[in-house]
Amino acid sequence: MNQEEKNEVKNKIQEEKVLQAKSGFGMLILSLLLLVAGVAGFGFGIYQIDQGGNLSGGILLFAGTVLVIVGGILCCGLKVLNPKEAIVLALFGNYYGTLKKEGFFWVNPFVTAINPVFKISADGKGTNRKVSLKTMTLDNKKQKVNDQMGNPVEIGAVAIWRVVNPTKTVINVENYKEYLSIQCDSIIRNTARKYPYDVTDGGDEKTLRGSSQEIADIMCAELQEKVKNAGIQIQEVRITHLAYAPEIASAMLQRQQAAALIDARQKIVEGAVGMVEMALEKLSENEIVELDEERKAAMVSNLLVVLCGNKDAQPIVNSGSLY
Repeated sequence: MNQEEKNEVKNKIQEEKVLQAKSGFGMLILSLLLLVAGVAGFGFGIYQIDQGGNLSGGILLFAGTVLVIVGGILCCGLKVLNPKEAIVLALFGNYYGTLKKEGFFWVNPFVTAINPVFKISADGKGTNRKVSLKTMTLDNKKQKVNDQMGNPVEIGAVAIWRVVNPTKTVINVENYKEYLSIQCDSIIRNTARKYPYDVTDGGDEKTLRGSSQEIADIMCAELQEKVKNAGIQIQEVRITHLAYAPEIASAMLQRQQAAALIDARQKIVEGAVGMVEMALEKLSENEIVELDEERKAAMVSNLLVVLCGNKDAQPIVNSGSLY
């Protein structure tokens, strides 16, 4: 078998067959009638044997037993589906079909529901083999990864998802919830390694902190590609936690504070220079006072000290000459 034939077989297995099952009410009534008739026949058979009619009593016992067995088998084909639920059925190991419409149905009583992640009760019996089609949330707890610059950061995200093809969900993967969780962890780690936590000097690239929504959209697209074969649709991915790891958080905070202080000082100096320039122009235009180069330099120095200083200036009255 070549690769093309293998792919064709794989696609046939993954193709979903939606069952158009019969209503279960008619079969329920028929099953109850068979059970009642079987019990009645069983009872009359015993009565006939007690009266000496061994042949007729034996026939009634056999017929009653058959009716009870048939009625019990027919009852096994009754299925109840709630809204936003599906059940994948197999017949003797082969995929039989999928029920996706809510209601009360009757199917082949020999089919079995398959769901690798069905719940197990305390007595060891399965309690639910149905696949939920409701929108669910995967809370990916925060994990420590290295960003593009090698800095350890903590990042956490949630994925909003739902099952759109229950056949693929239960056939193509062993445990679709665990599969989704592992793929989500992998996508978050790989994506976080491609981008820095914050903008570097002179950089304008995407960052985990500044472009969180764009990064989340990239995660969503990559995760959807990974879980497509599991019949899962990723509706949204959101980053819920993002911070430097504790071992470097203090150092990075000091770095951010220093960068903020430098930016603030730069703005103050730019504003102070503009104000000094405006003051000199106004004095020159209005001919309030004529300043030589030395006086201009002294005035500029004093104004910059006043405007750029952290503390309020203490004025000093000069009653004498500058020279």
